[in-house]
Amino acid sequence: MRTAFTRRNFLKAGIVAGVAIKISSLPQRVEARLIETPPKPGSDWLNAKGKPNYRLDAIAKVTGEKTFSRDYRARDLDGWPQAQSHAFLLHATRTDRAFAGIDLTLLGEDLQPDRVVLHEDLVADGIEIPVPGFYGDVFLVPNGQTARLLGQPVALLVYHDFARYDAAKRRVRFDDTVVRYGEAAPSTTPGHYAAARYVRIDGGDPYAEDRYSSLKETVIRAGFAGDEPQWPAAGAADPMARGMAAAAEIGKEIAAAGEDVLVLKRSYFSQSIDASAMEADNGNVWYDPSTGILRAMIATQSPYEVAEVSAHMLSKSAHPLREIDLKVGYTVGYGTKDHTIFPFFCVLAGLYGEGRPVRLANDRYEQFQTGLKRHAFWMDNVLAIDRKTGKFRAMTGTYRNDGGGRENFSASVGAVGATAAQSIYYLPKSDFSAATVASRAVDAGSTRGYGTLQTMAATEMMLDEAAELLGMDAMDLRLANILRSGMKNTQGAIPAGAMRHEEIIERARAHPLWRERESRKAAFEAENPGKKYGVGYGHVQKDYGTGAEAALAALSFDAGGRLSFAHVAHEMGTGTTTAQAIMVADILGVAPDDTEYGRVKWPQMPLNTKDQPYTTPQDEEDRLKLDPRWTPSFTSPMSASNSVYYLGHATREAARLLVELAVWPAAKALWSRGIGGGQMAPEAVRREDLRLAGGMVNAAGLQPLAFADVAAEAHRQGLVTGITVHTFNRWQWAEAEFDLGDGPRRFAIDALAVRYGEGALAERKALMTLDGWHFVDRNAAFYPPVQRNNAGVTYYAPMATLAEVVVDTATGDVSLLSHHSIMDCGTHVVPELVSGQVQGGLAMGIGHVLKEYLPLYEDGPGDGTWNWNRYELPMASDVAVWSQTVDFLPPLSDTDPPRGMAEVVMIAVVPAVANAITHATGKRFYSLPITPEKILEALA
Repeated sequence: MRTAFTRRNFLKAGIVAGVAIKISSLPQRVEARLIETPPKPGSDWLNAKGKPNYRLDAIAKVTGEKTFSRDYRARDLDGWPQAQSHAFLLHATRTDRAFAGIDLTLLGEDLQPDRVVLHEDLVADGIEIPVPGFYGDVFLVPNGQTARLLGQPVALLVYHDFARYDAAKRRVRFDDTVVRYGEAAPSTTPGHYAAARYVRIDGGDPYAEDRYSSLKETVIRAGFAGDEPQWPAAGAADPMARGMAAAAEIGKEIAAAGEDVLVLKRSYFSQSIDASAMEADNGNVWYDPSTGILRAMIATQSPYEVAEVSAHMLSKSAHPLREIDLKVGYTVGYGTKDHTIFPFFCVLAGLYGEGRPVRLANDRYEQFQTGLKRHAFWMDNVLAIDRKTGKFRAMTGTYRNDGGGRENFSASVGAVGATAAQSIYYLPKSDFSAATVASRAVDAGSTRGYGTLQTMAATEMMLDEAAELLGMDAMDLRLANILRSGMKNTQGAIPAGAMRHEEIIERARAHPLWRERESRKAAFEAENPGKKYGVGYGHVQKDYGTGAEAALAALSFDAGGRLSFAHVAHEMGTGTTTAQAIMVADILGVAPDDTEYGRVKWPQMPLNTKDQPYTTPQDEEDRLKLDPRWTPSFTSPMSASNSVYYLGHATREAARLLVELAVWPAAKALWSRGIGGGQMAPEAVRREDLRLAGGMVNAAGLQPLAFADVAAEAHRQGLVTGITVHTFNRWQWAEAEFDLGDGPRRFAIDALAVRYGEGALAERKALMTLDGWHFVDRNAAFYPPVQRNNAGVTYYAPMATLAEVVVDTATGDVSLLSHHSIMDCGTHVVPELVSGQVQGGLAMGIGHVLKEYLPLYEDGPGDGTWNWNRYELPMASDVAVWSQTVDFLPPLSDTDPPRGMAEVVMIAVVPAVANAITHATGKRFYSLPITPEKILEALA
């Protein structure tokens, strides 16, 4: 679930202003080794079972040939000038005094920049901040005003040669005389961002209609009076008033609880961290004022947004803009490059390069100073539990997250954290509120975990404490309250699929780490004086997706059976490109021969959209969907663990439709050749008997057919030989009905284009007017209702972790001996990629619970002095790299879909380690990270 950030309206604004937008992959000569070495990585890529022996980009990685956006200069890009300019930003390191200009005296005459850009230059040139609010209100601090946030840029310095740029940047670093400040001045930090509240009271049992829920009625929203949300008054007049009345009822019940109820109240803190992406933010932009073309190579997870928002940003400026040509290269970010403001600073640099390409690239100090951070959370939980049965009666949570001086996705992160606070438990009554506040801190955004890491870790730590106070086994308490299939979440929505938490818990409690924890503790501590041993458990489920996921995929084959595949997904280090290709192979029995990822031009899909899937009223959407070329959203960025399930849905639907419309009818025709209907006639062969594997097509004992022969027959008959689909999901798949000349068919897509084979009739070929494709207008569209937005989430991936630790009572140091995880992520497309995600996520979670920490304000990252010498990341020795194990629940059937699991893998280990430290020391900790200093203080 994300905020109502829109982008397609910016594209329309760009078109109105006469701006054409072109987004493409790098030409093959300088390709960032993003996809593969054409036509395939090698004949050994797939094994006999059709599974990959290595990632598509693996050879380029291990041979050092793989490159990132950061590696490119103007000379590497076709058509760009050979000369390369460079730029860097000067930053404000205080917010209490007015900015009074810059003093570059220390640079001397030789190192003065070729161009200095200040706020006033941008105003004079008519350049506006893109998406006011989301990205703040100004790029650079205006003269005479305070900075909105620590580290906010005050000036952009452009150099036309690298040597002077490099020397100047080194000279001004850490020098506090360059940026000048005047008198104390009023704060310009924005007002607090948003407050949302999710209240639910069930109807007497988990399966009855709720008395009140967000899905049934509404999410409660509020503004602020000072630092506190001003919630609506309780009453019966409207849904929000009824929600507040329900919240008041829950509060009164908890306050009036008797001796038979344990009311546990605890406060928790989860810190701000730096995601420490291997590739710091960077971009290279060439603006040619003579042609009005802006060319860019920028590291981003959101290429659509960068190009379209840039067009809007410059549409009224003094810089004529006719075209934006954005090259998409390989990048890594895991959230840190999703809707960050940095690409637009790159655009600014290019505008003031005097016709030369300008490269703006953060070093590590600058990345700490300006890169998106994980939000700090303050959490106040109240849990009411029946002492006799251990059943939860009600839970409330009041959450506050610090979004820094730019809003970004902060309000959404707070709301998602609130909806995740229930963790894996069913709550008959719940009241969770999120208040997202502004501050002078560095801005925080879409970072791995997205608010759920913070709130679920707190709930799991609270669960173990509750079990101790009740005198119950922690596993028994979990089993008494787990969310089972068909039960509702705290928004009133029923999660998709089967909930298998009970199976996970039973596996965990049978594991030797848990079963033998007390005997192991006694034995270890007897043999190791001064050391305390502990085992802890954490069990969570993480949503995946944004509630407005859209994707496009295209599959086609030629008469020789050569398969081509294109997709909007692009690689950011997760192995997406490998997994999407394997999904095709799993359905068609052959892997694509030619692939293109990160495609953003889809002429065969002439769709129009306002791209406002969260905010369009139902009556307006009902009207808009009558247009067969309308969709709520065109495409999604790479985020929210969306690739394997949501983006993969487009891949799987395109492949299935190709089987349905081409492979099956062509194979039937081949099997039916000859007198009396051929070899197929004596058999009862059904569509469900069809099997495709190893490049062969089989069914019910019939002669196996080579895929190439079936493709040739499909072309001979003029069948559909190419499929392009568009998909949309609002916590439920959109569907649409199409007629391809043989009656209506309903598919889990909302737009379709087809390509016909070589033998198609002339009238059919005449329909292929869109780059060789026929866009098929749908008969009807069936979109999930707008109210479905209030579901918050319906897709979850669960994971549990057992952690084994030793605490040194003399130093407070925590050593992680081993950890074992249990996970349900559905069908594994590429098991090795799943394993890699698990291992990487666990390391990130261990760093969060034990080591990583950023102060929010002064002496925090905004002062520009932070690097990895000050910021402690976990090393291999800290994460039990050689003694970690993981157990995956087998799919319930061979039709189970894969689940998005890239975020959940880092969460369960956080409460597992915290609970293990408690088991070891007998002390509970409520503030992360749990440092040696905190442990020594608790033990004193």
